[in-house]
This record gives sequence, C-alpha cells and structure tokens, in this order.
Amino acid sequence: MTISSKASTVIFEHVSKVFAGEPAVDNVSFKVEAGKLVTLLGPSGCGKTTTLRMIAGLDMVTSGRIYIGEEDVTSLPATDRDVSMVFQSYALFPHMTVAENVGYGLVVSGMHKTEAQERAEDGLGLVGLSGYGKRLPRQLSGGQQQRVAVARALVLEPQVLLFDEPLSNLDAKLRRQVREEIRDIQQKLGLTVVYVTHDQEEALAVSDRIIVMKNAGIAQEGTPREIYSEPANLFVADFIGDANLVQAEVLALERDWATVKIGSIELRLPSRGVHQGQVQVALRPESLLMSQEKMAGAIEGEVAKVTYLGSHMEYTIDTSIGRLFMIDTDVMNPAKNGALVSIMLRNYGIALVKEG
Repeated sequence: MTISSKASTVIFEHVSKVFAGEPAVDNVSFKVEAGKLVTLLGPSGCGKTTTLRMIAGLDMVTSGRIYIGEEDVTSLPATDRDVSMVFQSYALFPHMTVAENVGYGLVVSGMHKTEAQERAEDGLGLVGLSGYGKRLPRQLSGGQQQRVAVARALVLEPQVLLFDEPLSNLDAKLRRQVREEIRDIQQKLGLTVVYVTHDQEEALAVSDRIIVMKNAGIAQEGTPREIYSEPANLFVADFIGDANLVQAEVLALERDWATVKIGSIELRLPSRGVHQGQVQVALRPESLLMSQEKMAGAIEGEVAKVTYLGSHMEYTIDTSIGRLFMIDTDVMNPAKNGALVSIMLRNYGIALVKEG
C-alpha cells in the first residue's frame, strides 16, 4: 500500500482575526495552489502562526472566508477539516512506539490496527525510517523524531499539510538536512504544504512561493528569487537575507529603466516605479566586489571588521555611502582591519526599493 495525495488549494478571502480588540491578521487574501509548498515568513507577532492555525481550524476567523479545495471551511471545526499539522515540539507520545505514534490518528479515526500498522510502515519508509517502528521516541535523535511527526501527518493523507516552525529545535546542520527531506517528500507526493518559519534561509530553500508578513498583513508575495532579488519595499529588503540599504540618486528615467548614481558609480537598474531624485537602494553582500588596489571610479572604503568563515570571508567596510557588509570567496588573501580598499558593483543583487 502506498500513500496517496489529495492535494487541494487553500484560498483566503479578506480574512481577519482579532484578539481582545487587536488584529492578529488583518484583511489577508492569498491562494496556495494544489501541490505547492508556500511559506508564511515574518518576524514574531506578524500573524503567520495565527494564519496557519486558521487553516487548521484551531483559531476561527473573525471575518472573511477560507476555502480548502471547493469547500468553504470557514465555520468548520478542526475535526472536520482534512488537514494535518506538524508542530514545533513534535508532540510524540513517549510511551508509544514509533509505529504506534505514526498510526495513532488512523486508529482513532476507526481504522483496524493491522491496516494502521501497514500504513504506519509506509509512512516511515517515506521519511527514511524503515525498521524504526518498534523503537520509542527517546531512542531517536531530534531529526528522526521530527521525521516521525511528518510521517504521522502523511499517513492521514490530508488535503493540506501544515508545518509550524518544524525545524526550530534542531541544530544548523540537521535543519538543513531535514528541510531537504521535507521538500523532497512534498515534491515526490505532490502535497499542498503551508509552512511557517521566521528563518529566511529556510524559506528560500524549501518554497515554491513565499508570503512575507508584517504587522498582521502581507508585505510581499512571490517566488524565492523574486522576494530576494526584487524586494517590494524596505522592510522586505532588510528582512530577507542581508541587505545594505543606502541612499542613491536617480539621474534619469527611460521607460522601465533608471540611471542611478550610487556613490561614485553610475549604473542602469529596473526603475520599479521610483521617481527622479533621492532613492533607497538595496545592495546584497554578493553584489559588492572588493579590491585591495586603488581602482578608478570605485567607492573607496576602509575595512572595519574581518571574519573568516571557512568557505568565505565576511567584511564590514566604512565608505562614503555608509557601512557596507560584503562576502568574498578569496580566503587565501584576506584584507586586514584598517586596510584601504576599492568597492565596485556587480550586475546583480542590486534593487531600487520603496518605503514600507
């Protein structure tokens, strides 16, 4: 027996949730396509977990409508929604075996124990834990326990699978491994997944689309590349990855392009609706190119901080346009603190951004 997918769309139409007179989610609308992984990303208190809980039916909406597939589930309790949720804490029963944990929901729903056990083994196989069924949760690593929690959700064959900060209890290396496994399973089975995290790198790594939330609303929605390379406003530019936000001047506008002066450097960038005059520019660390030799037309600076990270160097450089953070893969010839350097700009990782 194999586990099948009943992937369905999720639609929010002008959904709000108010707690004690304060909006936790305010007039939010979006659509999660069937078979896609969409991440709700944002700082603490932005509304992402409340949004997830409203999909699950754990919190009921104050206003607006929620649809799963063709069904309006706005008023349905959690027990009547075909969704499964993977929690940050794993929520495994310590006295049950791994297989019993995975099959628990099936047994509770009335499935015969023998069939539930077979389905549990299928689920464990999907997450790479075949043969672990007789162990207790305490005999597994944190990453293995998280995979058990994923298997328990998968065997219910939900229309929508929800993840609430699933990797926050794992160390950095394990987080990377488990997020890859979650993504592989999602793509292999064609699952609809809504995934909540505050970790920008995690969101970029696993998502088909990202919904960036701020102050109970949506700041920007798009693919990981769009969110990173074309931030809609200063908040998104500053929140997603590392961005140097500097003042520049738009010298001329021609259709969809702008001639921009950043320090001593002029270049053409997509205008993105800005006007002539002063503007903010987001410079990603990888867009900066440093030379320890003086270069004509470059932005001159002084190295304020040097950090060696094995595969690359990180530099903080004081310049006429402000303090810049950059990365450099040349680990054999690093610049030293106090060194005078020249900064040029590459043709990527630079975007004009609006206030917001």
